[in-house]
Amino acid sequence: MTGHDPFAQPEGVRLQKVLANAGVASRRVAEQLIVEGRVRVNGDVVTELGRRIDPENDLVDVDGTAIQLDQSKRYVMLNKPTGVVSSMKDDRGRPDLRRFTKDWDERLYNVGRLDAETSGLLVLTNDGELAHVLAHPSFGVTKVYIAKVEGRVTAQTIQRLTKGVELEDGHIAADKARLLSASAEGGGSLVELTLHSGRNRIVRRMMAEVGHPVIELVRRQFGPLHLGTLPAGQARELTKVERGALLTLARRAVGDAPEPRDTSEPRSDQENQ
Repeated sequence: MTGHDPFAQPEGVRLQKVLANAGVASRRVAEQLIVEGRVRVNGDVVTELGRRIDPENDLVDVDGTAIQLDQSKRYVMLNKPTGVVSSMKDDRGRPDLRRFTKDWDERLYNVGRLDAETSGLLVLTNDGELAHVLAHPSFGVTKVYIAKVEGRVTAQTIQRLTKGVELEDGHIAADKARLLSASAEGGGSLVELTLHSGRNRIVRRMMAEVGHPVIELVRRQFGPLHLGTLPAGQARELTKVERGALLTLARRAVGDAPEPRDTSEPRSDQENQ
């Protein structure tokens, strides 16, 4: 018969220590967050300070924002320049993404793709689960593109883009579309398109269908991430706020996270724009 070991340590790590280790706040402030009911574990509010969790498997959020507990995961934003293919190793010898990952020891992969002549925001990560959610069109993650196109785009054309056009692979409509500028001297127009589709070269095909072929194309936004002032050809790690927003989006997409309070090798789905 085995008796109870009075010296045995309870399993797991105290929640306030986990929050402090994750950089959320000092342990004392983390305790206050717990007492105030602002911390949830696997979707359930936790208010007792003695709660222990498994940082490798439990999901924690504060005020509805997901907290990154696994510090081995890396999340990087790249402003991909034109002329670079969205691959870690191109079998045709073209410039690829490897040059932008040299500053990180982890083996990073791109989330989705941008075609060689499209520039803009590309996410690189070693978090395969998150990459799958972000890249797969069934989860509806939106992307915002700015397209410089031929000709003078009219309000009727913008309306047509949001109502939808017929392409060879079926009907497609922009979630949002707006005209940023249109030159009367034939210098082309700037159009902003918001889409969640992952179809191959979808922006270029949509604009060609409405009679305004793309001259230049840049992705400015991916889910909650904004390209901001990051120069072309530069990469940086996401901030804590950006990581929280990205993880929160991914968890909600698969139903693992509640709505916010008021206060492996990732898949590389085709997403050539």
